[in-house]
Amino acid sequence: MKTDILTEKHRLGLGGVAIGTAFEALTDEESYSVLQKAWDLGIRYYDTSPWYGLTKSERRFGSFLQNQSRNEFVFSTKVGRLFWEVLENEVPPTMWKAPLHYDFEHNYTADAIKRSIEDSLERTKLNHIDIVYVHDLSEDQVGDRYPYFLKQAREGAFKVLSELRGQGVIKAWGMGVNKIEPILDCLESADPDVCLSATQYSILDHEDAVDRLLPALKKAGVKLVSGAGYNSGFINGRPRYNYKEVIPKGMTEKRDRISEIAKKYNIDIVQAALHFVLAADEFVSIIPGASKPEQIEDNINALQKNIPADFWKELQSEGLIYEKAKVPV
Repeated sequence: MKTDILTEKHRLGLGGVAIGTAFEALTDEESYSVLQKAWDLGIRYYDTSPWYGLTKSERRFGSFLQNQSRNEFVFSTKVGRLFWEVLENEVPPTMWKAPLHYDFEHNYTADAIKRSIEDSLERTKLNHIDIVYVHDLSEDQVGDRYPYFLKQAREGAFKVLSELRGQGVIKAWGMGVNKIEPILDCLESADPDVCLSATQYSILDHEDAVDRLLPALKKAGVKLVSGAGYNSGFINGRPRYNYKEVIPKGMTEKRDRISEIAKKYNIDIVQAALHFVLAADEFVSIIPGASKPEQIEDNINALQKNIPADFWKELQSEGLIYEKAKVPV
C-alpha cells in the first residue's frame, strides 16, 4: 500500500453527492444535521467535490469541518472542472436540484489543477486537502473528448499532483470516476495512491471489476474507495440506478431476490452490500452519501452487523454473486 492515509477507522466515510442536492433540495440546516450526526458517530473521512451542487457541497463540508480539529479527519475533494459565477438564468442544466449560480468547464491542465485546489481551499477554509481525485475523466462524462482530456491529464494533472504530493501539499491522489478504463489508463502512465471508483463495484454488479480492475490495482499497490456502493440508492429501494432513472434489465429482480434471502438471516441488503464491498482487499473505505441523519445511523449499524457465512454461500449457490468475488469471512 502506497499510503496509509486511509486506515481502519476510515472504512466508513461520508460522500457529498446528496449534500450537494443531487436528489432533493437539501437546506444548509439539513445538511449540517447530517454532517453533525456523522461526526458524533465517529465518521472521520469526508469526501466531496466542487461539482456537487456547483460548489455547494464543498462549501457545506468546509463550513462544518473548519470547526473541527484538522488532524482528526481525512478530507478529499476533486479536480478536473473549473467554476465561475454566473447569473441565475445562465446556470447550465445539471443533475443538481438546487445548485449555486455557477458555470463550469472540464480542464485537466497543470495550471487548472493548481487553481482548482486553491479554489477548493478558499471555499472550504481548510488549510490543506488530504486526497485529491481527478474527477470524471471518463467517457460517460466527457464523451468522445476522452482521448483529448486524457492526454491533457497525463501531461498536466497526473504530473502536478505527484509533484504536490512530493512537496507535502497533498498526501495522496488518484482517479475519481464511474468507469474502469480511466483508472487502468492512469495506472499505465502515473503513480496514483488511491482511486475512488463509483458504480463499478457493488453486490449487484461487480464481475468486470473483479476480472479487470482489482488485479491491476493489486499489482500496482493502489487502493480503492467505493463510491455509490449502493448503486446511488437503488439497493435502498430508490427508483434510480447509478444516478440514472433507467434500471438495467433484470437488476430489480436480482436486488429483490438478495433482499428476500437476507431476511431469512435477519439482515437486510444494505448491510450485506456494505460488507460485500469491504470484503475485497483493494477497498479501504466505502463512502455512502446521506440526506438524513438516520441514514448515517443505518450505515454505522450496518458496519457493525455480523453477516452469517451461510448467507454468502446461498448467494453464490444461486449465482447472485460472481464466483471469483471475495466475500466476508
